[in-house]
This record gives sequence, structure tokens and C-alpha cells, in this order.
Amino acid sequence: MTNFGNVLTAMVTPFKRDLSVDYAAAEKLAVYLCENGSDGLVLHGTTGESPTLSHEEEYELYRVVKKAVGSKCKIIAGTGSNATSTTINSTREAERIGMDGAMIVVPYYNKPPQEGLYQHFKAVADNTSLPLIIYNIPGRTGKNMETETVARLAKIKNYVAVKEASGDLSQVAAVRKSTPKEFLIYSGDDNLTLPILERGGIGVISVASHLVGKDIKQMVSLFLSGKKTAAKAIHDKLMPLFEAIFVTTNPIPVKAALAMIGHPVGGLRLPLIEANQQEKDTVKKALKDLGLV
Repeated sequence: MTNFGNVLTAMVTPFKRDLSVDYAAAEKLAVYLCENGSDGLVLHGTTGESPTLSHEEEYELYRVVKKAVGSKCKIIAGTGSNATSTTINSTREAERIGMDGAMIVVPYYNKPPQEGLYQHFKAVADNTSLPLIIYNIPGRTGKNMETETVARLAKIKNYVAVKEASGDLSQVAAVRKSTPKEFLIYSGDDNLTLPILERGGIGVISVASHLVGKDIKQMVSLFLSGKKTAAKAIHDKLMPLFEAIFVTTNPIPVKAALAMIGHPVGGLRLPLIEANQQEKDTVKKALKDLGLV
């Protein structure tokens, strides 16, 4: 059984002043995350501003981060696209580079029916031996992958997990009932990590772990060891931060937060823009209340 761990960080992509990818900063950040609570990193996902990176930048990011962290934690490539052929090509390249797995997002914008989703994901699995994570985030893709489709895909040996960011806890529970126990469910929302653990989840693919990775790791570990009251106390303590780093579109707030705690990762590529002063104040207050600044 493939297990990527309990806390995976959906890593931001650092940029230089001219908005070219800052690979040196990416290496530094990746090592820091792996030493501060992350069992693995997901590169080139939503938080990594994947829509604005070229394939050349994507693949170089995989290479430099994998080399930098070695075996310290798992490195998962965000290779999903709304074109099946592109997804297959990117996943094959990630495998060639030596990634530990790939995360495949539900195709966005073209809104395929459930059978189209199944055929898309199956085609990817047929063309790689990498362990794969399904990424369901209907708020961004415009299409929910329904429980029955997840259950069908869970029968394909490559598909080992789902990142559930639908916000629908009843669907999470249904997925848990409809899939083998070896099939892992990760929360795709920091604020829902504890409720998803309660419904059979294994952990979280997190944004907040850039900032409080050790705390999130402890929360998950406590819950899974049966110490649910202690886990809830950490969840409640971190909730204001979870809310603050989503005060506007991700990853705008977390990039601001990283600069505030001494890990500057540069700006954002259009159409995303940097946090305004009110948003920065919200983030800074949450960090200050946790003693992080």
C-alpha cells in the first residue's frame, strides 16, 4: 500500500522580482517544510500557481526540489490538466524525473460528465506506474467528481488516494464507505481537516502547513492515536489562521504570510495580485496571535 504520510504541503512556487521562478528559494523552502512537519510536498498545484507556469518551469521545479530534499519527504507532482493528452504527457515526464507520485485534478472548464471523468483518469493510470491522487475541487473546476466515480477509480491500482476539497462532508463519508480501507482520503481544506479525519480521512494536503506544519502534524497524530480532545484543542487554536490565509484567493495570503515569518517567496503572476493592506493586516494578526511574528 502506498502511503504518502499524513501532512502534505501544497507548496507555493517562489518567484524572483521579475517573476521568473526562483528555484534556489524553492529548494530552501522545500527543505524547510520537510523539516517542519511535512511528510510530503505537492508541487505545481493550485497553491503553486500551476496555471501560470510553463511545462519547462514545471519540470525544472520537480527536478530541483527532488534533488534538494532527497528522501526527507515524498514529492508529488501536480500534473493534472483539462486535456487528457497533456495530463498523460506531464505525468510521464514526472515519472521520468523521479517523482514519488502525481496528483491529478478534475478537468476544469470543459465540465465533462462522470463517464468522461472516469475515462480521463483511467487513461492517465494506463500510461504511468506512479501512484496517483485524485484532486476533487469543484469550486475551481466547475465539476464535482461524484462518489460513484471515485469508487470506480479506487479499483484501479494506481489510484491510492483522493484530495477532497468539495467541502461536502457527507460526500467524504460516502467515499469512505464506498472505497477500500487502503484508499486514502486527504482533506483539501485546512479548516475541514479534523471533520474529515472524523469521517475516515488520513490527513491533509495543506496550505497552512507552510506556517504551522508541526502543529498540524501533531493534531493529526493525536487524533489518529485516539486523543481527540487534544487534537480538537489544536484545531481550535489554529482556526483563525486557517480562515486568515483564505481571506482572499489562495495563494495570495500564504505568500504574504511567508514573507512575514521570514521566508520571502516573491510575488504572484497575473491574473493573481498581491494582498492588499487589509488582507495583510488580517494575516498578520492571525500570525501574531500564534506567536509567529
